[in-house]
Amino acid sequence: MKRKIISINEEKCVGCGVCIPDCPEGALQLIDGKARLISDLFCDGLGACIKACPTGAMTTEEREAEPYDEYKVMDNVVKGGLNVIKAHLVHLKDHGQDEFFNQAIAYLKKNNLEVPALEIKPIPCGCPGTMQKDLSQMKKPAQQTQAVNLQSELNNWPIQLKLLNPSAPYLKNADLLIAADCTAFAYPNFHQKFLKNKVLLMFCPKLDDNLQTYVDKLIRIFETQEINSVTIVHMEVPCCGGVEMITREALTKSGKNIIMKDYTVSLTGELI
Repeated sequence: MKRKIISINEEKCVGCGVCIPDCPEGALQLIDGKARLISDLFCDGLGACIKACPTGAMTTEEREAEPYDEYKVMDNVVKGGLNVIKAHLVHLKDHGQDEFFNQAIAYLKKNNLEVPALEIKPIPCGCPGTMQKDLSQMKKPAQQTQAVNLQSELNNWPIQLKLLNPSAPYLKNADLLIAADCTAFAYPNFHQKFLKNKVLLMFCPKLDDNLQTYVDKLIRIFETQEINSVTIVHMEVPCCGGVEMITREALTKSGKNIIMKDYTVSLTGELI
């Protein structure tokens, strides 16, 4: 199965390492002075790392990567040399992927390649987007205010991008709000701050399947509906950056120059 995955132009990469913290799956490491994709296994192709790269060395490409096949992955890993092989093996061990680790070792032995000695150090946490947190202790004390009955500012249905018809009449000359699913729950003033007078499209770049269909659907909307503006709202976790990436890709491919604003919501419900 073909899917999108990160591609790194080694000539453009200066080894600054700025992209490393923005990789939600821990699939990138700085090795021998270059950013390296050490494991197709954990790269979701969402491109949270792309916008962090100051030289434009990181892009996405569509290639055969799924279902995950450790032997195919190793074909690429060994091209990077011993240090990349070692980093990949440690990466598998750190994430408890013993089956794939054993397959990687078997690959090396079958091809008479050196099996590097490993120093396994447990990782402190997993993907920032799924790391467990108790947010109740992180919130500021709420100010007491008089109760107000607020009305919904929702102007369209359905709101999930997967279900939306690109030819829906309410999209004509609309101001779009493209939001990650979690934002409406995390930001308490979502309706009044973002949703008022806008058409809402929602999706999750981490959990939804076949994100290319979202790109294609947005392209059709931009090409046929004369959209006035686009507002993006996503969470601070790296994988949520896929909302911006998908929207920008669709805008670029549609050839439209549309005003776009981008907002990030913290886990404690504040705008960053």
